[in-house]
Amino acid sequence: MKIREVLERNPVIPAVKNDIYLEEAKNSSSEIVFVIISNLLNVADIVAELKKVGKIVFVHVDMIEGLSSSAYGVEYIIKNTGLDGIITTKHNVVSLANKNEIPVIQRFFVLDSFSFKNTIAHIRENKPSAVEILPGIMPKIIKKIKNILNVPIIAGGLIDEKEDVINALKAGAEGISTTDKNLWES
Repeated sequence: MKIREVLERNPVIPAVKNDIYLEEAKNSSSEIVFVIISNLLNVADIVAELKKVGKIVFVHVDMIEGLSSSAYGVEYIIKNTGLDGIITTKHNVVSLANKNEIPVIQRFFVLDSFSFKNTIAHIRENKPSAVEILPGIMPKIIKKIKNILNVPIIAGGLIDEKEDVINALKAGAEGISTTDKNLWES
């Protein structure tokens, strides 16, 4: 699976954070879903439900309640849930995912020029499959990163209007991650 190709077909990605959103995401036209919040007891079931309806599932492993982001914890999730890829902010988890040959989206919070420079350095060093830039309402930053690196960019965080989706895509983002189910069919 090539993330860039999936994003071309599905630029708006449902981000699931509870059971109500899970049902909405299962019924969405998007073939990819991000599981943002889960726990050790329900993550495998959530993935299975989404896979049953043909979804590509990425799980934010940093947000699995009860899981340590140690190598053992993440490897357990990779091997026992049936997920297609992971999302993380942690550099060691990106390395682990690459070692296990599983697609990984690394999230970066770009808050100032220092974090921008660190983001560029970490992307070059870690080589994630794609990156998610937060907050996603920063077209100027999205465009700068797109011009410097050849990695798929997903914009996420604070995206709650169709205009935010359009602006991020125009700036060069290839996908939009949002928990706002009203935007999932945009």
